[in-house]
Amino acid sequence: MSHGKVTEIDNQVIFKALTSSGPVVVDFFATWCGPCKAVAPVVGKLSEQYQNVRFIQVDVDKLQSVARELGVNAMPTFVVFKDGKEVNRVVGGDMKKLEAQIKEISA
Repeated sequence: MSHGKVTEIDNQVIFKALTSSGPVVVDFFATWCGPCKAVAPVVGKLSEQYQNVRFIQVDVDKLQSVARELGVNAMPTFVVFKDGKEVNRVVGGDMKKLEAQIKEISA
């Protein structure tokens, strides 16, 4: 389901490593989620536009432990990290809000 420069992660250790430094956007999705499929191409475009930000996708059915740990219970949910700390999140497909948050962490 990846688009653009988005990496799908299905391992908790790799997830922790990739979110530990720099600006990161994590897209929590499910294969059965219609809105997730609808926003995926937009997320792909954002990943190409903001190349200094790492974009990661997590299938909540494959990596339930991470979704649970971060309190993700609706899809899509975008969790924004900066240097290993959650700084923001967008629940749902509000791409304008997500892009505003990406601009903040990429500056």
